[in-house]
Amino acid sequence: MTARGDADRAARPSKLKVARRRPRLVPRGNRTLTLLVALTVVATMVVLIWPTNAPMTVLIVPLLLGSLLLGPRQLPWFVVFVMVMLMLAIVRQREITPRIVLAITVLYLLCFIVLLTSFRRSRLGVAGVQGESMLVDLRDRILSQGKIPELPDTWLTETALRSAGGTPFAGDFIVSVGTPGADRLEIVVVDVSGKGEQAGTRALLLSGAFGGLLGALPPADFLPAANEYLLRQGWEEGFATAAHLSLDLVTGAFEVRTAGHPPPAQLDAGSGRWTVHEGEGPVLGLIEDAEFLTIAGVLRPGDALLLYTDGMVETPKRDISLGIDRMLGQAESLLRGEFDGGADRLVDSLGSRNDDRALVLIHRR
Repeated sequence: MTARGDADRAARPSKLKVARRRPRLVPRGNRTLTLLVALTVVATMVVLIWPTNAPMTVLIVPLLLGSLLLGPRQLPWFVVFVMVMLMLAIVRQREITPRIVLAITVLYLLCFIVLLTSFRRSRLGVAGVQGESMLVDLRDRILSQGKIPELPDTWLTETALRSAGGTPFAGDFIVSVGTPGADRLEIVVVDVSGKGEQAGTRALLLSGAFGGLLGALPPADFLPAANEYLLRQGWEEGFATAAHLSLDLVTGAFEVRTAGHPPPAQLDAGSGRWTVHEGEGPVLGLIEDAEFLTIAGVLRPGDALLLYTDGMVETPKRDISLGIDRMLGQAESLLRGEFDGGADRLVDSLGSRNDDRALVLIHRR
């Protein structure tokens, strides 16, 4: 009896597990579709019962909700269902007036627009709200790559990014690497070919790749490795410019290497003058085995350094050298005695609103 009772008790958990694994009447993925179908049926019944008081346009509500919440596999069938319900509502109309004809036309036109949207969305494979949340997450990941780590109190580092047309996606991005308590800061400012949303996808891929390379390689090897990575992609417009800074936070000694990028500018606190560090380096992604010259210098207390993209200094009607002179003139007035918030002030006052802009301001207090 004891052995049999033990066997029965041992079998009970397995039976419970089997019971728990029974399929649901309505899978979780279809709950939204079921609720929307029920809402459509209720709306249709209201139109059928009170045809003179309830307009057929109430069917727009479930149609709009479906376009936002349903995935690309479910949405086309739901749109067809809404169109069938609309046909039932038309049958019960006592009199077909021009106003009703116009409402019917608009409703069917909206159904076809939602269908076209679902076919385009099928390439992504997610619903509208989910797709938007994914894009927001991707944008946040790009921005997080450029977050400056905690630095000693003697250092101020600010970044500012503006995209063409004010969109949240840009071809300019910043990547920084450093750990709390570390004595070295690595920053790279990148300008991907194109602007706005067109360059945003390439910027996302490159920001992740450059974030992995930055700090994992010696400073002198970063740009050659980034150049090889871009060459392997085989993009038709797969080039980018970059400026890489490696800064010793103890001594203030720095090294800058540029790849087809505007030259960095340094403020000498003793003389109050800005110096442009001209360097040579080919654009990333065009030439194999490219070599990049090193610009070395020291940031003393009171000094500052600017890294920026061409959107800050270049416009169709102005040469880049004149744009650099204008930027440094603005820096003299906007940063005089107050560096906090200086990056945003410079970006907002300079550059073209039709081009992406990025700037890094480093100040040794």
